[in-house]
Amino acid sequence: MGALRRVKTKRRTRDYDQILADIDSPRHLSQYKETKDAEDLPGLGQHYCMECSKWFESEYNLKAHTKGKNHKRRLRILREEPHSQKIAEAAVGLGVADNVKRTEDDNVEMKD
Repeated sequence: MGALRRVKTKRRTRDYDQILADIDSPRHLSQYKETKDAEDLPGLGQHYCMECSKWFESEYNLKAHTKGKNHKRRLRILREEPHSQKIAEAAVGLGVADNVKRTEDDNVEMKD
């Protein structure tokens, strides 16, 4: 059972909300890069894909990666609005009272 768990997390990359924070704030990305030693990274950490949070050996490999299906899929996902706690609560019916007003005959209408 332990080996199975290790395999699942072996190639885990950063989550979408972390990557969106990297794109929005260069400071957030620099803090992440400071946690890594350049000697331990492929290509001494010079070739980095921000959207996928991956390092590459050479500029050629990075360009080939940007033309690939996985990179394009990641870009499409990052264009969508990220999930938030407010959206999750609205999906199950919590917090909906803020968007609802009651009329005199107790019919429920949504505010615009």
